[in-house]
Amino acid sequence: MLATLTTELVLAIYTVWRYKMTTASRLITSIFVCLASFQLAEYFVCTGYGLRAEEWSRLGFVMITILPPLGLHLMHVLAKKPGRRLVAASYATMAGYIGVFMFYHAAFNGHQCTGNYVIFQIGAKLGGFYYLYYFGWMAAGIGLGIHWANQLMDKGRSVVKRLESVRGLIVGYLVFLIPVALANTIKPQTRRGIPSIMCGFAVILAFILAAYVLPRAGELKNPVPVKSDSHRPPHQSANS
Repeated sequence: MLATLTTELVLAIYTVWRYKMTTASRLITSIFVCLASFQLAEYFVCTGYGLRAEEWSRLGFVMITILPPLGLHLMHVLAKKPGRRLVAASYATMAGYIGVFMFYHAAFNGHQCTGNYVIFQIGAKLGGFYYLYYFGWMAAGIGLGIHWANQLMDKGRSVVKRLESVRGLIVGYLVFLIPVALANTIKPQTRRGIPSIMCGFAVILAFILAAYVLPRAGELKNPVPVKSDSHRPPHQSANS
């Protein structure tokens, strides 16, 4: 937990230090911070330091509740799609669930800290609707990304970086969703710890965002200057 937390915080600091705070870089930094905050909440749930485990659980779920709308918003930004009614709808549902996790006293029934992940015990009905919210918006982001990537392929070399950044985000989603799905299939009892397991694998997404998506979608604060040929003497004709 601490290793993942440190990694994601370092990536957030690196992004702020290296890149201008455009919409894409702000969204990516927010994703890093939310992932790191969930790891922090897990750590204190297991250690018992500071706030009560219930309060850390609420904080952790607030942080991961923000992630699907951030991802959907980022996909729109990378593809340069101005119509964002779907993004607004995702943020609206996000606000509703944040309110539930912050103020509904029966949102959590308990918790269990295992060797590798934390099991957050939330009400059965609430949990079912929450996972529908979570995976529904993630599926929407992946589906739209695939659709827009196919559109960008037809536009040629002028949009190569945009196409690559969209594909990078799609791959980033899949590389932590697929292992979680496999783990839950092979060992069904791990389904109780889905949020914790997903955020553990999500560090791979963080690396993809930092190493692949940001260089294509972000703007460097101090770009490397391109060498100019202006210092060379002008070419002389044969007659001279």
